[in-house]
Amino acid sequence: MTGDRVIKRFPSEDGGRAEREWRALSLLATYAPGLAPEPREADLAAGEPVVVMSRLAGTPLRGTAVAREQITALAKAVTTLYEAVPAEVVRRLPLRPGRQSELVGHLDRWAVTVRPRAEGRVRQAMDSGLDWLARSGPGGGPRGQIAPVFGPGDGNLANYLWDGFRVQIVDFEDSGCSDRAFELAEITEHVGSWVEHPFDVPAFLQHFDLSPAETSRLRESRRLLALVWLFLLASEATENPRNPPGTVERQAGRVLELLA
Repeated sequence: MTGDRVIKRFPSEDGGRAEREWRALSLLATYAPGLAPEPREADLAAGEPVVVMSRLAGTPLRGTAVAREQITALAKAVTTLYEAVPAEVVRRLPLRPGRQSELVGHLDRWAVTVRPRAEGRVRQAMDSGLDWLARSGPGGGPRGQIAPVFGPGDGNLANYLWDGFRVQIVDFEDSGCSDRAFELAEITEHVGSWVEHPFDVPAFLQHFDLSPAETSRLRESRRLLALVWLFLLASEATENPRNPPGTVERQAGRVLELLA
């Protein structure tokens, strides 16, 4: 970070993250100026790609007790994000990483590598989740009835900055063509939305007038993402714990509640 600029450097094998970041900043500068950092310059062909953008003032919402005023501002910001980029532009964008088919593939592998080490309530939640997955086959669903939107691809509340009046958004490394229900589930089910302070999910979701198809998709997406987080947290707990003790057990409870 230098003065009024942020210089973001990416590893040589970045999987397209720098390109997605630059494309997102450029799109939002055109269609939703002020919502995200302004793109300044980029060298995407460098051995280690670089994206330079303006620096935003504000405090990340993660790690705070998000007040009603901030929830309203967050809902307004993501609504602007989803609606600003025209549908014909969104349809030409690559699909965002971490879509449902990829997540189901991860779960299939983790069922073999992570599940055998789980015990108690965590194992119960994994088994219930995998059973639901086998029955429901999420990732399909009524996609034809759901309009595509530009999605940031990361629901971490650390990427949403509150400046006292509004919320602005950073980090678009995993952005691309998505849909509103899946992106909302990314926010509600991210570990950062509950591990430190419980995020008021009903208060947040009431700001969105979802169609029946979106409502169904939101429910299924929340279940899928909660299950993904359960396996991630269980794997992390045995290899490199970064969250407070009991986080995996709490996530198991969240999974079982969503499946009920």
